[in-house]
Amino acid sequence: MGHGGAAMIDRRGLLAAGTLLPFAARAQGRAETLRCVMGGSVNSLDPVRFGATRESTGCAVHVADTLLRFGRKPQGTGFIFDYDRLEGALAERYALSADGLRITLHLRPGATWHDGSPVTAEDVKWSLDRVVGAQSMARTQAETGSMTSPDQFRVLGERVVEITLPRPDRMALPNLATIFMPMLNARLARPHATAADPWASEWLKSNTAAGGAYRVESFRPGEQLILRRNDAWRCGPLPFFRRVIIQTVPEPATRASLIERGDADFSLDLQSSDVIALERRGRVKVVQMPQQSIMSFLAFNTRQPPFDSIALRQAVAAALPYEDLFQAAVFGRGERLFGATWTGEPDDAVFPQPMPFRTDPALARAKLAEAGFAGGLRTTLSFGVGAAQVNEPIATLVQEALGRIGIEVTVQKLPDAQMASAMTEKRLPMLIETSGAIFPATDYFFRVIYSGEQRWNFSSWRNPEVDALVQEARFERDGARFQAMARRMIALAAAEVPLVPLWKPALNAVMARDIEGFTYWFLRQPDFRDLSRSA
Repeated sequence: MGHGGAAMIDRRGLLAAGTLLPFAARAQGRAETLRCVMGGSVNSLDPVRFGATRESTGCAVHVADTLLRFGRKPQGTGFIFDYDRLEGALAERYALSADGLRITLHLRPGATWHDGSPVTAEDVKWSLDRVVGAQSMARTQAETGSMTSPDQFRVLGERVVEITLPRPDRMALPNLATIFMPMLNARLARPHATAADPWASEWLKSNTAAGGAYRVESFRPGEQLILRRNDAWRCGPLPFFRRVIIQTVPEPATRASLIERGDADFSLDLQSSDVIALERRGRVKVVQMPQQSIMSFLAFNTRQPPFDSIALRQAVAAALPYEDLFQAAVFGRGERLFGATWTGEPDDAVFPQPMPFRTDPALARAKLAEAGFAGGLRTTLSFGVGAAQVNEPIATLVQEALGRIGIEVTVQKLPDAQMASAMTEKRLPMLIETSGAIFPATDYFFRVIYSGEQRWNFSSWRNPEVDALVQEARFERDGARFQAMARRMIALAAAEVPLVPLWKPALNAVMARDIEGFTYWFLRQPDFRDLSRSA
């Protein structure tokens, strides 16, 4: 395999020194070293930098602390983060004022940065100022919690910081638990700022100024990251693993082989066919979790003919062979988002949830005639080549099913960059995509996927009632009223069908049989602090 591809394997089944596992690392405590192989790469140590990969963001949680964190709860053979339970992290405790406008954070006594200096409220103030001041993904994320100005952050004492909000915002506290708001050592980072780069973003791309559970031992961007445990960490239980080696191995089959051979301990995002084969052979452990606020879907361009017609969108939804799609594309691994029996409004206010769409060719033909296309029509269906393994079977089955009711579909498999541009420019009639939101909150999901003049509104849907509800629900503190708003949004999406949810794809975590404690986190990346090796 060529340079930058999967790691070389010698005839003994071990990874060649200098590729995945340096010889010295193999020689050190095997039991206390976790070896992770991933398809994507870590390209930045600054998790909020534009262009930072999902893997970069995931790895950053080990290096930099957040003020708060979510709890976790058992699910299946693993754990899942608990969105409804916030705990202290770098902030030992917090308080929300009765009017919902002030968050007071008390920093953990004895917390230090990696260089041994104490964490101060001034450091936290600078970190928060950077979140809203630098041009980065952090700034965009913080806005979803009504944090937009340095004036909102105030030092009240040596270890006390206050955040003020213009309005009570349901998303403010959850944002403090994300790595998009990392806490940094201001005294270390600030000297590297320049007039052109006032927040030292360029320096932080390849250097750290943090105090998390792990330090960066070595970093080769795009290839390998080695983390070493910070034994002085005080913001949670000390992790089991003293060292974590994270290597980019792009080929899924090679990652699967490395784990099965025992040359690696953990991987995500393997192909479903490989995961099924690994399970059958029984030499590895597989933990499967539906991705909580992610869904695969068929989206229509609701702003342009012919899919500006609600009846036509309903016709397509009734023609789809849902269960065949689910089995062909993802081997039934995930959570179905079709086949619900509710009418009007759902009983449950969570989203994504199963929608009342099912295969009904007679209804499909009736709706096609209602839309004025009794004689049929021609259109295109597009997807990106990077997701072809899953999306190509979907496209083929959709093409066949729509052909049976008179809709002639041309399938376009586009290079990923071209697909991204076409989605941004809103010029595709129909597309297949998988996307979602960070948090499993209905109003947040609808704000990201179903409303607004932005890229993630894949269907370009504009429903004035939904647009108003997503803003109103964000600031609604009464639980019953919030749930009523959420159910109404879901009902409108079911009635107008801007897109057709298909399923929540499974996150398949494949690991050595002695690895314990895997938790599904909203970043869809592993938290190595949760993992341990059984005796």
